[in-house]
Amino acid sequence: MERRKFIRNTLLTSMGTSMISTGAFPFSKEEERENAAYQFNLKYAPHDGMFKNNAGDNIISQLEFMADQGFTAFEDNEMRNRPIEQQNAMAKVMEKRGIEMGVFVAHTISWSKPNLTSGAADLRAKFLQEITDAVEVAKRVNAKWMTVVPGFVDLRVEPGYQTAYVVESLKQACKILEPHNLVIVLEALNYMNHPGLFLHKTAQAYEICKAVDSPSCKILYDIYHMQISEGNLIPNIDTAWDEIAYFQIGDNPGRNEPTTGEINYQNIFKHIYNKGYKGILGMEHGNSKPGKAGEIAVIDAYKKVDTFL
Repeated sequence: MERRKFIRNTLLTSMGTSMISTGAFPFSKEEERENAAYQFNLKYAPHDGMFKNNAGDNIISQLEFMADQGFTAFEDNEMRNRPIEQQNAMAKVMEKRGIEMGVFVAHTISWSKPNLTSGAADLRAKFLQEITDAVEVAKRVNAKWMTVVPGFVDLRVEPGYQTAYVVESLKQACKILEPHNLVIVLEALNYMNHPGLFLHKTAQAYEICKAVDSPSCKILYDIYHMQISEGNLIPNIDTAWDEIAYFQIGDNPGRNEPTTGEINYQNIFKHIYNKGYKGILGMEHGNSKPGKAGEIAVIDAYKKVDTFL
């Protein structure tokens, strides 16, 4: 138990409940709210809409609710498309409530046509402009990581050439990001939800990161996607560890919260915690049950799998 909580609980015992009812309790409301929040061992990051039934549609209210539940991170794929005024407002409340900003998607992802894999100069130029624009978004919301998906495979180009084209685009992107200490995180996606995409396995992302050879190009290891694409989760995490900068979560089947599928998240979280992981784990999944009760079930599921110490 933390020293502050121990002192607080001791005071409660010695003073009795009468002082609380009369308003004589010696902690501010903000301290009370902080003390009441659950303390997770890892930085799990909910997303917009995950708790809207309990917190309302307003994203600021949702961020406040997340903080009240003990979450210390937040991710938002669509952050770059939000109005600047809203980005600023979100950054302000996240800073106030101790919420670290996770990933946002840095560019327009091509889900059905070759993009970076084609080597086309105009498509590369568009990508690099979007990376440049993403720098300002990242600064505005105090983000460090931005998701990049190289896009669809080019069936008319040899795989080796496609890899070289992707590597070159990422090298040029990293030249933009390195002065700002910002990081691309490459996400491999599974073949069932996203058939035809170029990047689909950890080893492939690892190879690309080694070729780019920049602190601004790392791996986003999405546990849900990799369970489908390759399995063998913990050994693959260990092998690619020096290039992994970010995790995302979702159980399989269903892509909902941990405990609803086949993945042993308690063991995985314990493993990466023991390896010293201090980064964010994005909760990029749905809720298995509807309404307010379903949202509370998500929170309870994370409390359950987070109990590994």
